[in-house]
Amino acid sequence: MISFICSAKGKASFPDTEKEVVFVGRSNVGKSSLINALYKKKLAYVGKTPGKTRLINFFDIDGIYTAVDVPGYGYARRSDQEAVEFGKMMDEYFARKDKIALVIMITDARIGLTKDDEDMKEYLDEHELPYIIAANKTDKLSNNQLMNNRHKLYKDMDNVVFVSAEKKKNIEQIKEKIDLSL
Repeated sequence: MISFICSAKGKASFPDTEKEVVFVGRSNVGKSSLINALYKKKLAYVGKTPGKTRLINFFDIDGIYTAVDVPGYGYARRSDQEAVEFGKMMDEYFARKDKIALVIMITDARIGLTKDDEDMKEYLDEHELPYIIAANKTDKLSNNQLMNNRHKLYKDMDNVVFVSAEKKKNIEQIKEKIDLSL
C-alpha cells in the first residue's frame, strides 16, 4: 500500500526512514507527473504553475522504501529569502545520504541538461549519491528529434532513461532501476 507520511521543511520534521528514493528536478519538468505515473496514484500535486511544491514530501511505498518529492530547483519566482531557505532545507535533507538509495533527476528531454541540472549533477557526484536521469516529455518530440536529442544532449551519460510521464512510456525502466538500488 502506498501512503503519504508527511511534509517537512527541515531536519526536525524529517521522518525516520531506512531507504529513500528521491525525485529532484527543475520546476516544470514533470516531476510530479512522473511520480504519479510511477506509482499509479495521485501522490504529488500537478499544476500548470511551476514551483508548487514548497516542502519535502515523504511517501511510504508498500513498506519497502520511502519516495521523497523535493521542491523543484531553478524556479525564478522565489524571493532571495526563499532561495536561501530552500538551499538550507535541501542541504539538511541531503546530509542524510546514508538513507538515500537512489536519486532520480528529472530533466526535460526537449532541452537536455540546463545549468541548474549540471549543478545538481555535480552536487550528486561530489556527495557520492547514486542517481539516474529521467529525461521526461519524450512524447513532445518526434522520433527523429528524440534520436538527435539523445545523442546531442545526453551524449556522455549511460544512466539516462527516456520517459514520458504523460504517456507512461518507459516507466517500467525507472521501476527496474529503483528495484536494483534497494
